[in-house]
Amino acid sequence: MTKQELRATIDAIWRIESARVIARVARLTHDLSLAEDYAQDALLTALEVWPAKGLPDNPGAWLMTAAKRRALDHLRHQTMAASKHVELARDLDAHSAVAEQTFAERVDASLDGDIDDDILRLIFTACHPVLSPDARAALTLKVVGGLTTQEIARAYLKAEPTIAQRIVRAKRTLAEAHVPFEMPRGAELAPRLASVLEVVYLFFNEGYAATSGNHWTRPELCDEALRLGRVLASLMPQEAEVHGLSALMEIQASRLPARVDAKGHPILLPDQDRSRWDRLLIHRGLAALAGAESLPGALGPYTLQAAIAACHARAATYEETDWPQIAALYEALAQIAPSPVIALNRAVAVGMAFGPAAGLELVDALLAEPTLTHYHLLPSVRGDLLARLDRIHEARTEFERAAALTSNGRERALLLARAAACEIRQRQP
Repeated sequence: MTKQELRATIDAIWRIESARVIARVARLTHDLSLAEDYAQDALLTALEVWPAKGLPDNPGAWLMTAAKRRALDHLRHQTMAASKHVELARDLDAHSAVAEQTFAERVDASLDGDIDDDILRLIFTACHPVLSPDARAALTLKVVGGLTTQEIARAYLKAEPTIAQRIVRAKRTLAEAHVPFEMPRGAELAPRLASVLEVVYLFFNEGYAATSGNHWTRPELCDEALRLGRVLASLMPQEAEVHGLSALMEIQASRLPARVDAKGHPILLPDQDRSRWDRLLIHRGLAALAGAESLPGALGPYTLQAAIAACHARAATYEETDWPQIAALYEALAQIAPSPVIALNRAVAVGMAFGPAAGLELVDALLAEPTLTHYHLLPSVRGDLLARLDRIHEARTEFERAAALTSNGRERALLLARAAACEIRQRQP
């Protein structure tokens, strides 16, 4: 393995394991910033040791042990009772010796009232009411999702320095408020739920369509978001939106195998081989959607989005998609959760249901929206509608603008290919 390949392997391991390492160490330190520091120390040690000695059999456990030992060293130097030292040492040894529980075991434990899931505990801690909703989401995506500040800024359509300051202030606020690293109980649980659902879905979305890098998707992020959604659904069976989010992620994740070709190139929805969609995930998603719809109350935004995803899942071919129904669902979604991105998605559905001119009219109304100024999907959608109207020169310009705005290498290549296809069409008599 070359140095470059080894570094890429270590980076991949870190993306998968960092959240678990930080979450477990935070249980020892009760300080999120310290936990991040010790996790980073473990990574730096790995970068020094692994090239010389080779990858360990269990890299995740190696990183976990290294970070916890660093945390324990810190705690030993604090003014603590000797008995506490012994207790922490025993905890370290026990955690090093015990293998990770299976998903089913964790769910069983949570149903017994003992929520033994460090990542969920970390998410709920980061979503503490002492923080603003925006700060909760940004902090969780950074610490749990491993997203860069730039990726979070793009997800929220905000400036990168704004997000960076938000994350720093959030960590400071949690430390100054001495927020315990624990799961809320009883009446304290519900107020944090909306923020938790938001960050889990943003976490999933980064896996479904990566905002940067050279990979169109990051399936490991989707897998973790799915797992968290399933645990939340088992913990809160009477919360319709928990089931709605789980349904949405299950159905969306079913498309992952068909979203890229053998070389990792993106495949858009009209061109996907639907036989490659995961039928088990679709079945799970439709069952979760039925569960959400059966609970009392109006349908929430996640349940409505799941219903939209279900329209795609039920269509045997792209041409059989019920676009009028999808447009109607987006209209309902825009009423209860208005946002420029939802308005753009509604424009796509309207363009498919009632013709590209109708969709373009809605898109053009969004051109002056400040939050969409650097959002690459706005010119991408506009380019698609213009191409369908045979306004090829304008479509090409829009695809090129979209390519310049995206930070994802695969997506940029796709958009430039669409621009090139427009140029070919222009040359044809």
